[in-house]
Amino acid sequence: MTNEPRTPSPSGGAWKELRYGFVKAVAARNMCYLYATQFNNSARVHSMKLLYVDYDGGVIGDSVTEAYQSLKGDSFPTMDTKPIGQYSTPEDVRGAVCSGDYWGAIYSTQNASTSLETTLMNGTASSTTALTYIWNGARYPAISQSEIYSNILTLVQGARGSYYTSSASKILDSANLSNTVALEKFLDPIQAAEIDIKTTNQGTRVLYNTVSLVMPIIQQFFFMMALNGISSQFHLLTKLGVVANGLIRMVTSLVYTFIGALCMAGYIWGFKESWAVNGNQFVLTWMIVWLYMHINFLIVDTLTAFIPMQFLPFCILTWVIFNVASTISPFELNPGFFRWGYALPGHEVYQVLIQIWSDGCQDQSYLALPILFAWWILGLVAVIYANYHRCQVALKAQSELEAAKNDLKASSSTDDILERERRYTGDSIRLERVYGPSYPTPGVHGAA
Repeated sequence: MTNEPRTPSPSGGAWKELRYGFVKAVAARNMCYLYATQFNNSARVHSMKLLYVDYDGGVIGDSVTEAYQSLKGDSFPTMDTKPIGQYSTPEDVRGAVCSGDYWGAIYSTQNASTSLETTLMNGTASSTTALTYIWNGARYPAISQSEIYSNILTLVQGARGSYYTSSASKILDSANLSNTVALEKFLDPIQAAEIDIKTTNQGTRVLYNTVSLVMPIIQQFFFMMALNGISSQFHLLTKLGVVANGLIRMVTSLVYTFIGALCMAGYIWGFKESWAVNGNQFVLTWMIVWLYMHINFLIVDTLTAFIPMQFLPFCILTWVIFNVASTISPFELNPGFFRWGYALPGHEVYQVLIQIWSDGCQDQSYLALPILFAWWILGLVAVIYANYHRCQVALKAQSELEAAKNDLKASSSTDDILERERRYTGDSIRLERVYGPSYPTPGVHGAA
């Protein structure tokens, strides 16, 4: 008896031979994508803008401009100098940073140069702060601290150097350096005050735009395995109708993601240390994280209906990489290609979270919420079709399995029995695969 050649399948020997190279290629491409978002990002710091308004109009204001000219470069934020008429008050300057138009701002105090000269000549104490700088510590905390806050301090220090270079020699003749107050002022002529819109110094801040946006996706994948395992164990796809199965999965997903989002918001608050956030912000965080989790549940549920089991983990991994790559650093520091990430739910969720945690600053809800709700609605439509497809395929597989079972009972010869047993086993496996990846894995004949 001649054995017919078997067609290679992903679950057979051919897949076993190829899967190492396949896994290696997929993982390499994903990691290349992630690393490429950060490639040469220090040379793009100039894309991050600082606002400068000179209310002083004297030597101190000029010193800031001169210092910037010496620091200007690809690795330093671009300082955009605006006239007083456009930002008439310091509150307007703060508003420009709060709105997200600028990553930070610095302004000189009115009459700061005159106050400095008076102190140097007369030795009279002055409480006037020469410069004030503003930044938002809740907006990409690690990036803001390293590229905005630290560079602003460098600019302030450079302004002191520029003052000594350009103006100090002219004042020495008239300065009363024998006076202690005047001498102290001469040694520290340009004092700066800080306004951090939302101080975010807790250690866990580095996780908010990285791991915290990965776990909601991973959670849905493992929960889906459990849900599919339970559905397979009780044969829900064949015993219940499309509507009943859809309602069960939808209600279960709503409850699970609601609790999961509560837990995520809970551990963020549990390790917030001295972070000044309140109960209203907790609830808003809970709600936006719930929306993100449910979007990902719908995506994973849809994928499990159409993607073969052995390829599904790579699809999930790629989805994770795409989302975290869109949040790990601001797009100003990424190559332009990666700005397609504006369309990803992970990026938009983080933009809304920044707004929530910044007391309403960095308002991107006009863009983020429509994108998120578009994903949600598309996900609902897709999962309805996926559930219908899953049920129809399960019913067909069940019908074929019953036919194979009846044929097996009617078999007489040994060869016939073996052939029909193979067909019966194959139909059993096809029925189990309808449920997608699951835990615990059902037995081969679990659908009988």
